[in-house]
Amino acid sequence: MTAPVLEVRDLDVDIPVSHGRLHAVRGVSLSVGSGESVGLVGESGSGKSLTLRALLGVLPRPARIQGGTVLIDGEDVTGLPAKQLHTRLTDTMSMIFQDSLTALNPVMRVGDQIAEAPRHKLGKSRRQAHAIAVELMSQVGIADAEKRYDLYPHQLSGGMRQRICIAIAMSTSPRVILADEPTTALDVTIQAQVLSVLRRLKEEEGVGLLLVSHDLAVVSQTCSRLYVMYAGKVVEAGGLTELVNRPRHPYTFALLRSVPDADHRVDRLITIQGQPPDLSQVIHGCSFSPRCPFAVEHCMAQEPPLAHVGALDASGSSTHPVISQRRSACWRADTADSWPAMITSELVEQR
Repeated sequence: MTAPVLEVRDLDVDIPVSHGRLHAVRGVSLSVGSGESVGLVGESGSGKSLTLRALLGVLPRPARIQGGTVLIDGEDVTGLPAKQLHTRLTDTMSMIFQDSLTALNPVMRVGDQIAEAPRHKLGKSRRQAHAIAVELMSQVGIADAEKRYDLYPHQLSGGMRQRICIAIAMSTSPRVILADEPTTALDVTIQAQVLSVLRRLKEEEGVGLLLVSHDLAVVSQTCSRLYVMYAGKVVEAGGLTELVNRPRHPYTFALLRSVPDADHRVDRLITIQGQPPDLSQVIHGCSFSPRCPFAVEHCMAQEPPLAHVGALDASGSSTHPVISQRRSACWRADTADSWPAMITSELVEQR
C-alpha cells in the first residue's frame, strides 16, 4: 500500500477557559489518500472543524495544538521550523470554509481573490494569475467567468459564492482539500451542484477530500470512508457502506436512526437523550456512556480504545479483525447486531 498524502496521528487541541482547559480534540488520528473522499461526521461541538483548522494552522485564538504528528507522503513534518511547516502544509492542503459570505473579502472582486494565491504564492504575473482565476471559475461551473470576475461577493448567490471558495481552494493546486460544511445553508439543488463539483475534482484532478459535515446524506453522496467524532474523539471509522449498514458504535447507530431514511420505514426516529460531556472535566469511562442505551457498568468505569473490529463479507461472516479498516471505541461492539431489536422493544414499551 502506498502512503496516504495526509496522515494525522494523536492530534490534541486544547482551549484555555476560566476554570482550566477544554480538551476540544483528543487523540484524533486519520488519513486521506490521493483522489480519496473521506468524511468526518458528528454533531455540533464534537471537534470536527477544530480538527481541520488545526491541520492547516488556522486555529481560532486561544486554541492551541498540544500534541500530535502530521505526516505528508509518509514524512513526519511536525518537527519542521514554524515557517517551513506552514509552507509545507499550505503547499499540500487548502480549505473551504463553512460560510462563504464571511470567508470572502466583501470589498475585493471575486476574481482577484482567486488570483491572489497564484500571483503572490506561485509568482505568476498579473495576466497569468487572471487567466488562472478565469479558468478555475469555469472549472467549478461558473458561466461567463470573464464577466463575473469583476463581481463582488454580495452580487453572487450562495451557491456561486461557494463555488468561488472552491476555486480559491484550488488556486494553489493542492493535493488535499479540507472542506468544512461546504453545503451549509444551501438549498438541496445548489447543494447537489456543489457536491458534484467536489466529486469531479476528486475524480478528474486526483485531489483528496476531507469533508466535515453533520449531515450523513451529504457524506454518503461523496465519501468512501468515514470517521465519526464524539466529544473530541474518533469513536468509529471504516468504509462508508459497512459503517452505514452495520454501525459498531452506539453513537453512530443513534445518528443513523435519528434521521429519516427513504429506504427503511420506521414508526419513530431515535433521539439522543442528554448532553455531550464537559470537556474541561476529566471523563471517566466511555464519553458516550451517560447517553448510551446499551451501556453497562464497565462502560462507565474504563474508556474503550479505538480498536479493530471484524469486517463482514458478503455472506455475513466476520473477516480477520487485524486486516479490517473498521474500528470502534465501544466495549460492546460485538453485540451491535442486537441493537435494532433492543431499541424497537424499548420504543414499544414506551407506548
